[in-house]
Amino acid sequence: MTGCAAALAFGSTSALATPGSGVTGTILAKGTSAGTLKVKAKGRTDVIVRSITIAPGGSTGWHYHSGQLIAVVKSGTLTRTLQDCSVEVTPTSTSFIEPAGARHVHIGRNLGTEPVELYVTYLVPEGSPLSVDADAPACAGG
Repeated sequence: MTGCAAALAFGSTSALATPGSGVTGTILAKGTSAGTLKVKAKGRTDVIVRSITIAPGGSTGWHYHSGQLIAVVKSGTLTRTLQDCSVEVTPTSTSFIEPAGARHVHIGRNLGTEPVELYVTYLVPEGSPLSVDADAPACAGG
């Protein structure tokens, strides 16, 4: 929630996409399922667990994921703006799920004064990037 950004393996799709800043990530574990998981993917599914840190003032840039992800906020407060420009605020010790696909463009920001630390589990089609750069939606002035 590429998730994530700078170290999120973005695949650039647009000259107008907003780059992320202040984001680092570390892959903690990775495996590939022997069969298809229930993630609207054909073929095998990569399951990747990452630790992601967003510095104060940092953001992921606008992006989406090719598979579903589940995130837990270990510390700090993550503010996400979704494709319809609604805002979701997720504080420490809470979690969220992000759906897959280009219809679910979003950006994550750290508007606080302490780093946001996340544990994120990605369920993506085998070999897919963890997130894909995207233009800001029209409602965001992008």
